[in-house]
Amino acid sequence: MSSNRKGDRRERELVNRLDEAGFAVMRAPASGSATERELPDVLAGNGETFYAIEAKASSGRPIYLQGEEVEALIYFSQNFGAKARVAVRFDREDWYFFHPGDLYTTDGGNYRVKKETALAEGEPFESFVGGPAQSKLTDVSEESADGD
Repeated sequence: MSSNRKGDRRERELVNRLDEAGFAVMRAPASGSATERELPDVLAGNGETFYAIEAKASSGRPIYLQGEEVEALIYFSQNFGAKARVAVRFDREDWYFFHPGDLYTTDGGNYRVKKETALAEGEPFESFVGGPAQSKLTDVSEESADGD
């Protein structure tokens, strides 16, 4: 399967999941290719919070985003009044979300997300859509140290 077809399928999957979670959501048609304007892959809102999302998927290799791609996401988000997020999904894993400022910046000015980073530091889908937040082992051990 070509990477474009897989990417399109993953974007539609994200749109459907957000819709099921109660968001008004749309996939931007031909984002990144058929228009001169840089558009995010997905726009989503629940009446209180609005997101402009760049979605990327990988079989397991690190995901790279061009610096211009992330800058365009931030620019669009600011003008639209939405929060910019990068959503990543690795095969056999769920979606994880990052604020663009939390992404690793390469020496060349691009951005990278490794699978290990997504699982350890990304915001899980359930937490992103307002479900229960996932506790991490480090959170639990810090609470124990504080006497909670």
